[in-house]
Amino acid sequence: MWNYPEEYDVLVIGAGHAGCEAAHAAARMGAKTLLLTMNLDTIGKMSCNPSIGGTAKGHIVREIDALGGLMGKVADRNSIQFRMLNASKGPAVRSPRSQADKAAYALDMKFRLEQTKNLDIKQGTAESLIVEDQRIAGVATLEGVNYVAKTVVLSSGTFMRGLLHIGQTHFSGGRGGDKAATGLSPSLEALGFELGRLKTGTPPRINRRSVDFSLCEEQPGDEGVVFSYDEPEERMPQVSCYITYTTPETHEVIRKNLHRSPLYGGTIKGVGPRYCPSIEDKVVRFADKERHQIFLEPEGLTTQEIYVNGISSSLPFDVQLEMIHSIVGLEKAEVMRPAYAIEYDYVKSDQITLSLETKKVEGLFLAGQVNGTTGYEEAAGQGLIAGINAACKVLNKPPLHLKRSDGYIGVMIDDLIRFELAEPYRMFTSRAEHRLLLRQDNADLRLRPLAYELGMISEEQYQRTLHKQQTIDQEIERLSRVFKTINEKGTSLAQLLCRPEWTYEKALQTYPDSFSDFGADINQQIELHLKFAGYIERQTKEIAKLEHLDHIRIPEGICYESIVGLRTEAKQKFSRFTPNNLGAASRISGISPADISILLISLQKRS
Repeated sequence: MWNYPEEYDVLVIGAGHAGCEAAHAAARMGAKTLLLTMNLDTIGKMSCNPSIGGTAKGHIVREIDALGGLMGKVADRNSIQFRMLNASKGPAVRSPRSQADKAAYALDMKFRLEQTKNLDIKQGTAESLIVEDQRIAGVATLEGVNYVAKTVVLSSGTFMRGLLHIGQTHFSGGRGGDKAATGLSPSLEALGFELGRLKTGTPPRINRRSVDFSLCEEQPGDEGVVFSYDEPEERMPQVSCYITYTTPETHEVIRKNLHRSPLYGGTIKGVGPRYCPSIEDKVVRFADKERHQIFLEPEGLTTQEIYVNGISSSLPFDVQLEMIHSIVGLEKAEVMRPAYAIEYDYVKSDQITLSLETKKVEGLFLAGQVNGTTGYEEAAGQGLIAGINAACKVLNKPPLHLKRSDGYIGVMIDDLIRFELAEPYRMFTSRAEHRLLLRQDNADLRLRPLAYELGMISEEQYQRTLHKQQTIDQEIERLSRVFKTINEKGTSLAQLLCRPEWTYEKALQTYPDSFSDFGADINQQIELHLKFAGYIERQTKEIAKLEHLDHIRIPEGICYESIVGLRTEAKQKFSRFTPNNLGAASRISGISPADISILLISLQKRS
């Protein structure tokens, strides 16, 4: 082995969505950073659906942007359709989503990373971690080069001992067309990490020219949807997606071939995501359904490939063909890439802290699917936090610990460190108990002050956010006085604006002397605050009430076995997850209020 002559502050393994954000964040904060990837041509590759955002995931993308990350800006520049999901529902569940041009997205991400100060990018296959005295020291590669680093962020995606399945055909790979990483899993196991096995899958891609779109429902995009809070990116030409459906014939094809599925034949041991099931799972679990919705989504402007969203599968290729040809509009469809399932290793969730640093090896951070999550957005959110905290460690700054009340990224990380995962973790709005405060439209107001303190955004970006917040606060204070005005029908302005059918735009038109136009973004914030003031105040009080538990520290090395009255299960879970405060202890799955009361009494006695 040959040692590369330069020592890095932060070394990031893997250039998927987690690795890209981690490398950019660490370098942005001033740490000398290396992004190490098996293939320079697959940086930022969209291995599955070339979409960004979606329900709850769109919230994460906006939070990434608010914290100074890249995903939102790259998506705004390289997407061919934008939509606001749940637009007719309450503001807490509205989520932006885009269909990206997969080739353009990856190229743009690579280009932006190449322009990032303090960041080197090199091709190499990480084979093992170099650890000295339980502290990370670098990475050894398959190519015979050792890279020395003070901290390492491992974001290996689905590559660790990846195994692909198409029917009874099984072969090693990190994803279709890429080789697996075989050395990292044994290296982690040798260091004492406990690994598990998960599974995910992808649907077939078909040739656009072979689809009969006249039999499908057109799904155009929405205007005015963006991810980034900064200057608008130049938009690509926009296109439509299409909706079609499976048929009873489709379901019959699947049923009669279930014995050929590795999922039902017992070949696949890993657990797949419950909320993104394969088509085999859908047909078995929802046997009463006559049809399932399928989305036909273009993969870009310079390719004929169509992503068939909704029929992820591991069935043999001949069955996939028969299945595809039984779907409305796809009777003559040409399959360009078959569907497949993939199994991979992950590190079980009780082995990381809130900063995403591992408990066993100091300076080693984990981000993305290696932590048991699924989805580009979940991975990117973790990558951003891992990169920030790796840089904080070498720069002697306190780590960034996002709370559940700070954002969806905080909810996700808190879930990951206290849950025993039974399936790949996916973000939903229902996971956030304070979701009315954590809307996708106010991520900048929540998180940009933090980003400025960390050095992730510029002075100009910060001042723009401050001005926005001040304008909103001043106008709400002014309107609180104006709202007492009674019109000729005896109705106050407050009563009018709180009605569901009323909007700030209507208020501007009806009462031009009372309302000012600050632009769509600020107008929306004022409207939502006025409409939901009571609910917002209630959630704010709930957060304040709960957060006092987070300030009660649990000392390191506490012996839970010696605490009289504590249930055996509680002792085992506290010992395994090692919460650092009473709030974190209370959120561990299976812990009761009685357990927390007993623990609190014990802590009070100790102090």
